[in-house]
Amino acid sequence: MTEYTKLAELLFPQIEKTPADCEAQYPPRALPEGAKVTRFAPSPTGFMHLGNLFSCFIDSLAAGKNGVFYLRIEDTDKKREVAGAVDAILVGLAYFGIAPSEGMLAEQTQSGDYGPYKQSQRADIYACFAKSLVEKGLAYPCFCSEEEIAALREKQEQAGVTPGYYGQWAHCRSLSYEEIEEKIRAGAPYVLRLRSPGDENRRIYVDDLVKGKLEMPENVQDIVLLKSDGIPTYHFAHAVDDHLMRTTHVVRGDEWISSLPVHVQLFQALGYKMPKYVHIAPIMKLDNGNKRKLSKRKDPESAVSYYIQQGFPAAGVVEYLMTLANSNFEDWRKANKDAPVYDFPFNLKKMSPSGALFDEAKLNDICKNIISKMTADEVLEKTLTWAKEYDQTLYALFSENTDYARKILSIDRGGAKPRKDIARWNQVKEYVTYFYDSLFVPEDPMPESLAAADVNAILTRYAEVFNEADDKDAWFAKIKSMCEPLGFSPDVKAYKKNPEGFKGHVGDVSSVIRVAVTGRRNTPDLYEVLRLLGKERVLARLEQAKSH
Repeated sequence: MTEYTKLAELLFPQIEKTPADCEAQYPPRALPEGAKVTRFAPSPTGFMHLGNLFSCFIDSLAAGKNGVFYLRIEDTDKKREVAGAVDAILVGLAYFGIAPSEGMLAEQTQSGDYGPYKQSQRADIYACFAKSLVEKGLAYPCFCSEEEIAALREKQEQAGVTPGYYGQWAHCRSLSYEEIEEKIRAGAPYVLRLRSPGDENRRIYVDDLVKGKLEMPENVQDIVLLKSDGIPTYHFAHAVDDHLMRTTHVVRGDEWISSLPVHVQLFQALGYKMPKYVHIAPIMKLDNGNKRKLSKRKDPESAVSYYIQQGFPAAGVVEYLMTLANSNFEDWRKANKDAPVYDFPFNLKKMSPSGALFDEAKLNDICKNIISKMTADEVLEKTLTWAKEYDQTLYALFSENTDYARKILSIDRGGAKPRKDIARWNQVKEYVTYFYDSLFVPEDPMPESLAAADVNAILTRYAEVFNEADDKDAWFAKIKSMCEPLGFSPDVKAYKKNPEGFKGHVGDVSSVIRVAVTGRRNTPDLYEVLRLLGKERVLARLEQAKSH
């Protein structure tokens, strides 16, 4: 038995499983040639932000229909873990229709042959690989305390050298088996470190699918593999898990690029092929003319919950994310106006290496367009689902008479040029207020060009001629017939030729009626609005709008 083998048995006497056993338990996946295996691997340490959602979206797109997209929870940092975070992540993904094909399905539920999908449940697997590295002389226990590490860094700063635990500064590298055994028997706490074979004069090269060819010095640090409680570091766990779960493509933020030398070295030490890396730039925001990263602390729109609470339609957010993912999507959309968004031929290599700029106005426009194409039934259903959680007043009004709500939402819907008033479900209440007496508050004033007496005369006369049974032609003919006796032109062109000869034109008359009944200057089709409100309510509002 070699000294390294003795050391491995000393450190891991309970571990009988070998890497070969793990290889047999988690064999290569039976997938079509070229199929990708991607993963979303968040830490349950806080709210899910837009960058997480974007990364996850890219994972889902990359895996496509032939690959596998799984959800792994990296919960090794128990001190920062937030209760219910896994369910919150899954709720966020479900809202946007991003469904992992395996992995975590709920806080305590998982599905798939490559689990467990929570890192905290994989301790024996990490220990098995750690033991193997010790046997190969590639890992060793380090007993240095936090105070000793801090003192070491101070010395390095004074000496003007790169700080860290490596080379001549790695005190525990040279401990003999007997020294280690003595400390272990005495119960001294320790971490397990990689015995780095790196040389700072050598370079690593990685072909990133977004950033292109990356080059940097090899890692020389003896990084920690297992912490003193036996929990693995992110670096070690991700290398073991991505190999055993047969991940082919790792999509992550470009802040991880600096860790590549460590990760390359870990895969080499473990003897495994590296996955392909896809480092995506952060989503940026314009702030006083300057670009900066979308911030968890400063920007409410950075939280995925913001889009759910505000009621952005999931399809709109997904469509917007696609514009950030591939710039050629917008040209594709113009040529394929009604095609499902996932028909777009997404390509990892067409992602921008620099950060996409978040544009909420553009998101709103996309959402307005998508909602405008929905049927009244779809809008009603989705509004009710949202309002049940976030707006009880609206939920009660719509639920009490869904037929009336459906008729409201049907106005100007379904034609060649549908209105685009609604970008998110929290705007629906404002859109329908004048249809409900309990919500109705006039917002816009009467046209300033008209005298109060003329406004009153229009309202009085319209109350006399209004008939909710009229068809649209008869309805408009009555409004035109009112014009001349009241001093208005029934023909807009005639008014423009001789504006001094009239108090206004038929459009002004219609505007007075619209503002009186709805409180607004801009509404859907006035004829349909008046019919739906009914004679009693229309007459009451005409009278209420008069100047007394």
